[in-house]
Amino acid sequence: MAEQGLLVLFGSQTGTAQDTAERLGREAQRRRLRCRVQALDSCDVVSGTRAAPALLLCSILLPLQPWNQLMFWRFIFRKSLPARSLCQLDYAVLGLGDSSYPKFNFVAKKLHKRLLQLGGNPLLPVALGDDQHDLGPDAVVDPWLVALWDKILALYPLPPGLEIISPDVCLPPKYTLHYLPEDCPQPERDLLQAAAPQAAPCELQPFAARVVSNQRVTAHSHFQDVRLIEFDIAGSGITFSAGDVVMIQPQNCPEDVQQFCQLLRLEPHRRFVLEPTEPGTSLPPLLPQPCTIQYLVTHYLDISCVPRRSFFELLAHFSTSELEREKLQEFSSAQGQEELYSYCNRPRRTTLEVLWDFPHSTCAIPADYLLDLIPRIRPRAFSIASSLLALPERMQILVAVVRYKTRLSKPRRGLCSTWLASLNPEQGDVRVPLWVKKGGMKFPADPATPVIMIGPGTGVAPFRAAIQERVALGCRGNCLFFGCRHQSKDFYWQTEWEELVTKGFLTLFTAFSRDQDEKVYVQHRIRENGKLVWELLSSENAHVYLAG
Repeated sequence: MAEQGLLVLFGSQTGTAQDTAERLGREAQRRRLRCRVQALDSCDVVSGTRAAPALLLCSILLPLQPWNQLMFWRFIFRKSLPARSLCQLDYAVLGLGDSSYPKFNFVAKKLHKRLLQLGGNPLLPVALGDDQHDLGPDAVVDPWLVALWDKILALYPLPPGLEIISPDVCLPPKYTLHYLPEDCPQPERDLLQAAAPQAAPCELQPFAARVVSNQRVTAHSHFQDVRLIEFDIAGSGITFSAGDVVMIQPQNCPEDVQQFCQLLRLEPHRRFVLEPTEPGTSLPPLLPQPCTIQYLVTHYLDISCVPRRSFFELLAHFSTSELEREKLQEFSSAQGQEELYSYCNRPRRTTLEVLWDFPHSTCAIPADYLLDLIPRIRPRAFSIASSLLALPERMQILVAVVRYKTRLSKPRRGLCSTWLASLNPEQGDVRVPLWVKKGGMKFPADPATPVIMIGPGTGVAPFRAAIQERVALGCRGNCLFFGCRHQSKDFYWQTEWEELVTKGFLTLFTAFSRDQDEKVYVQHRIRENGKLVWELLSSENAHVYLAG
């Protein structure tokens, strides 16, 4: 490896940016360059560049700011930073966005401008990937990477006698998996074991909350299953306000775990320990050491996600079937992206289903490469639908169970919502790993300020928390516009709202779109009550909130 160091930073919520960052890390490895790939919030860019003058910052961003870049964002825009803070930094910025957003790749553009202000040296103009392009962001990413490597290798040539590692050569795995003797039982830490938290629960240390109730709140004749789920958070140290969100770490269903292990010929109860291949590489968080294969597949590997291009690229290296290998290589090539989209993304084909389609390649996957091949299960965010002022030591969420059809015969199901809906607290002590993050909605500090809340469907969840909180504080200026399909089938918290209307704490307007011949939506009710809305805005300085 060359001594020059690359630092690849990403801000990612859905995993797209992280996948691209890891691709960049692999390509750096092929060019014999030392490379660290990490989330934006985990790095101090200014002090890092003082320690390593030959540093590349490649920041990969989304159209909206992901949670794992908020601290970085606040830091990099501090007015106290000297104008030449980053004068030793060579950098390139790649934005991954969607041109259907009004501010297309605004975050990437703003960051590029700020790095220039701080004295950074751009290797290339800012690149703006667009999800709306026929080939997706790769239409920009592929040529950008070619230009980037030309620049880097011109600045930092390969050491004498070394060549770029061919794409035909499979890079070593990030970790090696060492099986333990079967007669060596070891306790493993479980995410779902209740424990007194040492600090406020977070992604690396979630709280295993007990499920108190799991109630379907839509009629059984209604097309959608929506659940009101309540958690006991006593002793967790968790606090939250109206507008905050709870992050939930889901798990794969037992049937999928069993199928995966059978396909890859893995023994579910075998224990193993992981060892990093490169010194300085940290072990995956939330994976106990030692761990079982079953725990790894159940809690960590996202076998229900739609696989990305990098999955097919790596799988092709293991294939023992020429026919399968050719198809996998086509899916991982720039020219094969349209066909990959048609095969995978459009019908939402899962990783597990793809593995079924390539059986000769699947059974040849070395266990060492499991964590390189399949991303970890990402936490899901839900609006908190209750207030601690109304329900102390409890938390409620409203969950629409995701289920839809594509051209595939088997219906598509949301991993987290399906898992949550399956939990039955009457069958024992059921736990869910969770933690709280600050949400984007802040309600007025002055209790006299009225609020207008527009929450169709499950979008009403954060407003239920806000109304509970404001009623507990004696606030009466609460105006809610709620919409759903049928009054008798999906009118969430109907009795609760009607009681608050009777007590004078709530002004409620409803729109039931399918209860009459002509469809009626919340915007119709807003227009009908325009005089009241304008009065609240112009005379009483009301705040307006929309969720849905």
